[in-house]
Amino acid sequence: MTERKPPGVSFESFVDRQIREAAERGDFRTLPGFGRPLPDDTAPYDDLWWVKQKMHREGVAVLPPALRLRKDVEDAGAAVAAARSESEVRRILGDINTRIAEALRRPPAGPPLRLAPFDVEAELARWREARDAREA
Repeated sequence: MTERKPPGVSFESFVDRQIREAAERGDFRTLPGFGRPLPDDTAPYDDLWWVKQKMHREGVAVLPPALRLRKDVEDAGAAVAAARSESEVRRILGDINTRIAEALRRPPAGPPLRLAPFDVEAELARWREARDAREA
C-alpha cells in the first residue's frame, strides 16, 4: 500500500521517490513485458488496437466465408501432402468436398467461390506418386 504524500513535499518528488524505491526492491521485475522493447509507436493511432491485439493473441481471423473456404481448400492440399495413409487422404478430401458442395448449393457472402470438389481418386494417385518418390 502506498503512503500518503507528506505536506510540504512536492508531488513530483514524492512520486519519483516511490518509483525509485519500488525499482530498487525489484517490484517491477515480475510485470509482464519486463525487459522487452516497447511496441512501435510510429504507426498512426488506431481506436481498435486492443481488439486487434486480442484477436491476434487468440488466433482469430475474420475472413468472409467464401475466402475462408478458399483458404481451407489450400490448407487441405497441404494436409493431403502431409498425410500418412490413404484413409487420411480420403477423410481430408471428403470433409473439404462436403464443405465445397454445401457452399455451391448455398453460396456464402463474399467474392465468388470458383471452386470445384476434389477428384478423390486423382488426388490419391498424385499422393501415391509423391509418396513413392519420397520413399525411392
